[in-house]
Amino acid sequence: MRSGFMKKKQTGVGLGGLLIGCFVIAIVALLGMKVVPEYITYGTIKGVTRAIVNDPAMKTASLSEVKTSFEKRADVAYIKEINANDLDISKDGDNLVIAFSYSKKIPLFANISLVIDFEDSTAK
Repeated sequence: MRSGFMKKKQTGVGLGGLLIGCFVIAIVALLGMKVVPEYITYGTIKGVTRAIVNDPAMKTASLSEVKTSFEKRADVAYIKEINANDLDISKDGDNLVIAFSYSKKIPLFANISLVIDFEDSTAK
């Protein structure tokens, strides 16, 4: 006589696989929470420099006026990574060119850090 139950092979995720998966997700989440804000700040700095270059009043502005404009816009955008003295401001014909570069050290955990070099120029 056979019983109505047949043995089936169990499938699924084991405890080891679950732990490894959770570890990978935790590392990706940690990197995301630490790195994404730095890229957002970099994008904000790029936006501020592009806004200054595209401002018609800045076409004939002096170096100090461009720096003052950056400082004011940086204060509004809460930019603390660079200041106006870190900018490389020049003229290419009639066009204003602003370049910048900076490094950001992001502590991850224990004595492990991530260093990212950011740089951009408004030259076309």
